[in-house]
Amino acid sequence: MGIDMSEAIHQLSQERGLAEELIQKTIEDMLLAAYRKRYGTDENAIIRVDDDGLVSIFSKKKVVEHDDVYNPVDEIDLHEARELNPDADVGDEILVEIDAAKEFNRQSVQLAKQTARQSIKGIQKDSLYSEFKDKVGEIIIGYYQRERTGTIYVDLGKTEGILPKKFQSQRETYHVNDRIKALIKEVNKDPFQVVLSRTDPDFVRAIFELEVPEVYDKTVEIHKIVREAGYRTKLAVYSNRDDVDPVGACVGLKGVRIQAVIKELEGEKIDILKYDPDPKRFIKNALSPAEVREVIVLSEKSKKALAVVSDNILSLAIGKQGLNVRLANKLTDWMIDVKTETQFNEMDIAAESRRAVSELFGDADTEELSRISELPGVDAAVAQALLDNEIDYIEDFLELSQEKLDAMENITAGQIEVLRALIEESIEIVEAEEAEGYAEEEFAGDAPAEGEEENVEEVECPECHTKFALDVGGSSGGTINCPNCGAELELSYGEEEEQEE
Repeated sequence: MGIDMSEAIHQLSQERGLAEELIQKTIEDMLLAAYRKRYGTDENAIIRVDDDGLVSIFSKKKVVEHDDVYNPVDEIDLHEARELNPDADVGDEILVEIDAAKEFNRQSVQLAKQTARQSIKGIQKDSLYSEFKDKVGEIIIGYYQRERTGTIYVDLGKTEGILPKKFQSQRETYHVNDRIKALIKEVNKDPFQVVLSRTDPDFVRAIFELEVPEVYDKTVEIHKIVREAGYRTKLAVYSNRDDVDPVGACVGLKGVRIQAVIKELEGEKIDILKYDPDPKRFIKNALSPAEVREVIVLSEKSKKALAVVSDNILSLAIGKQGLNVRLANKLTDWMIDVKTETQFNEMDIAAESRRAVSELFGDADTEELSRISELPGVDAAVAQALLDNEIDYIEDFLELSQEKLDAMENITAGQIEVLRALIEESIEIVEAEEAEGYAEEEFAGDAPAEGEEENVEEVECPECHTKFALDVGGSSGGTINCPNCGAELELSYGEEEEQEE
């Protein structure tokens, strides 16, 4: 006799928020588990559910002669079979309905209940995972429930999320039943877990999408967000329309929009600046609220720049504990050194300027390879170790002193020597050849006559480390300029020789 499960299926569907088809499948699994517990197998069990929710379980048995019934689980006597079906004959298979209330013992019922609980729990977990995995990166609102070892547990309605301590802002405190707006950082399936965050830069991005319609509809785009949660956030924005001011749209009339964001972030300072593809202008904007007078690019390859500010706003440009310039570095992906006008006037940037000019006009005619990682046959571990030490270009590696090379981690002296040999094999060092040619041309008039002993010495420039030949015969001092970078060198050979004599 079938069991009417229609009401139970409907009630479970309403309470647990599950599809009725999934609940029906759970009931089938439950009955099969009970059948298996009672008879030792479920291979011949058949479950049927009609349109009215009536659930029946049948045992498929083979009809045999009376004396040939060896396994009553899947065999039935011919006389019994004909009581169920008068047309039954030996060798036929018939379905015998099981009266679950009479046939299933207590152990079978207990196993069925346990199977149903586990099945429903698994269905709920899969359903929640499917629902929340598509919401990663979105804002969700929950309520503070409890705290344990720094982790806050948040009631999200259908499930519970966690807000780990590392994803909490330091300036925020919560109490039971406090409303919490957070970003869904990640969703784990096994065990099911919704991880929330209030420190991620994407949390700020999502809030701006809620508060600023132009950001939501992509009229204003956010180029990049950098943040130290609880202290300061910097956003670089730009507009896809010439008639829309991206910064003004984010700030809003009388600052209404930005104030709403600041309130949600518990008073965290927010700098909104305009993105500019020109690195100089972008660096100027990134150091907001400080006004930058001038930006000098020291090296485009290694992305190093110098920002000059007034003497009285140096602390504003750098920020408390260097926070402002540190965020500007992350936002622009440039290494920015901030100097006052007084400090700048005292600096000698001639060598840096000459190097910049050399890079500008020399790259097209020099070697095609510029990065260490581009060298044929280079050890990837060595290239990565140098990159970790902010050495990406071959030129920068060649300019390093031995002391700096010895101080590097994760790279041995043997690996450095192998790399040097690889550079010599792969790249033609143009600067050295140009320096030799210049030296030969410069001192051609002083070449010794045939049979006369040549009195020359090789000198290394302390600025660019270029070596060139110098005739020291009869020299009593004076100065000379480096043929490569133009640095002024002081000579004092004559006095030293007299002292030695």
